[in-house]
Amino acid sequence: MSAQAQMRALLDQLMGTARDGDETRQRVKFSDERVCKSHLLNCCPHDILSGTRMDLGECTKIHDLALRADYEIASKDRDLFFELDAVDHLESFIADCDRRTELAKKRLAETQEEISAEVAAKAEKVHELNEEIGKLLAKAEQLGAEGNVDEAQKVLQEVEKVRTRKKDAEEEYRNSMPASSFQQQKLRVCEVCSAYLGLHDNDRRLADHFGGKLHLGFIQIREKLDQLKKTVVDKQEIRNQERLKRREEREKEEKMKETRSRSKEHKRSRSRDRRRKRSQSREKRRSQSREKRRSPSRSRERERERERERKRRHRSRSSSRSRGHRHSQDQSSRHKSSRDRERSSRDRSRERDRRDGMNGRSESRRADDRDMGDM
Repeated sequence: MSAQAQMRALLDQLMGTARDGDETRQRVKFSDERVCKSHLLNCCPHDILSGTRMDLGECTKIHDLALRADYEIASKDRDLFFELDAVDHLESFIADCDRRTELAKKRLAETQEEISAEVAAKAEKVHELNEEIGKLLAKAEQLGAEGNVDEAQKVLQEVEKVRTRKKDAEEEYRNSMPASSFQQQKLRVCEVCSAYLGLHDNDRRLADHFGGKLHLGFIQIREKLDQLKKTVVDKQEIRNQERLKRREEREKEEKMKETRSRSKEHKRSRSRDRRRKRSQSREKRRSQSREKRRSPSRSRERERERERERKRRHRSRSSSRSRGHRHSQDQSSRHKSSRDRERSSRDRSRERDRRDGMNGRSESRRADDRDMGDM
């Protein structure tokens, strides 16, 4: 990469896609599915292992330092949870690496001469010491490159101690098996990067392996995976706590709204009662005032009614008296007429009796006269 390309990449990484107003680059957002989320989090295996024996080539998704800068700016304001995608990507890659390691172990077990468990344990101890020496040498070289010479010297002293222990372990391993078998190279598969390590590798070979880009890249990937898992767990816990907090706040707000609505309803009912009472009192006062205004007219009406009642009673009394007088007159006239009729009937009877008597006497006289004549 030329110096100009390096400067351009550095500016993209610092300022993002909009650093020079290029609208064509802004068409693809960092949240697009075509963008590699592991690249945004600086843990894509295609970038880390580039130029090594296990170079994976270019990633199938978009890698752009400017998009990474955009993501870093946006992630300060809100959580985008791209760690989940990165964890899935790295877990699948590490699972493939672990499968290759197991296959390499099986292949070595089939090709190498079988040894007893005691000898295998001694050989394993030598391999562990070789690994420790290689890690310490790599650490010393890194500290020396950073300028920490004193720390590098302390690490080299530890390397010398481990070398002494390694010589003792190799002596025990040499004494436990024949010389012909000891001269054969006993290989071991690295648990980190699945590379082959020899039992008789020198310190330079060990330092190159454990300080090499391949081994350190796998360590970086595995550490990044563990870190992302922890971050995901922490964010999920924080998110769950926020959800619970929001739920509690919503419940609290609902309770407050309910209490407010109740208080408002109570206030409304009280205000309605007060208005009702006021209206009733106003109506009462109005009715009283109307009564007061109507009281003189009502008193006059009452007086008039009373006067009418008196006149009605007087009329009824006078009419009853006149009817009584008439009735008495009628009765007296009836008595008189009955008496007159009785008198007339008695007179008639007397007259009839008198006539009868007179007729009898005349008849008797006539009879007497006849008798007298006869005589």
